[in-house]
Amino acid sequence: MNLGSYGVWGHSRALTTQRARELESLGFGTLWQGGSPEAGLQHARDLLAATSTVVVATGIVNIWTADATAVAASYHEIEAAHPGRFLLGVGVGHPEATAEYRSPYQMLVDYLDVLDGEGVPAERRVLAALGPKVLRLARDRSAGAHPYLVTPEHSRTAREILGPDRLLAPEQRVVLEADPAAARAIGRPTVVKPYLGLTNYTTNLRRLGYTDDDLSGEGSDHLIDDLVVYGDGATVARRLGEHLEAGADHVAVQLLTNSDGELDAQYRRLAEAILA
Repeated sequence: MNLGSYGVWGHSRALTTQRARELESLGFGTLWQGGSPEAGLQHARDLLAATSTVVVATGIVNIWTADATAVAASYHEIEAAHPGRFLLGVGVGHPEATAEYRSPYQMLVDYLDVLDGEGVPAERRVLAALGPKVLRLARDRSAGAHPYLVTPEHSRTAREILGPDRLLAPEQRVVLEADPAAARAIGRPTVVKPYLGLTNYTTNLRRLGYTDDDLSGEGSDHLIDDLVVYGDGATVARRLGEHLEAGADHVAVQLLTNSDGELDAQYRRLAEAILA
């Protein structure tokens, strides 16, 4: 699938159908529905119906809360209505948020087995992969990986594991603000809660070399500056490009602002900076 070099990652409340049409007209290749959409995938259907060319992807369907058979049925209905425009992202979520969390790797394998049995093509799904084991599973059982809360260094390592022919589409937070203090004030809360309290993310960040000092409390400025790209348009474009240079095929941009009322104007600024 052609996702384009850049897409937009957002929760359902931000990715309205009206905004989806605007983002498509600006030239973004993919809309990533964040959070844990239900098995019926209704919001993805709404976004696809409101647009004509943009790819819609889930980032991600939670395997603990969305029944695999039901998700597969939704996939086939969406594919029939909007052929070639839907990418199914699935993942294991967080142990802290799931009471029945157990052997997440095996659960993910079992989930993929069901999708296989229900005829969902491997090339039309991606995995929320952070560590080497799940990255290898993404390589072997899907189109590729959609890592969340990562750096270009992670993209470099992920590309080595995935090999040359699998999709790598990391999420990246962005603040269009040149002042470091103001940018950190916007970006830091989205990192600290909940992610610095979730073991799958802190484990991955430690693998990337961050220390307890970086991960404790409100997170170090060094950590926040690495996880939240900020600056003027040229700076943001350069830093997003570091993912592509490191081996990513596509970057799913999560644009952060002081309020939702600023989003449309900021998306236009972002498009001017990275899609020109």
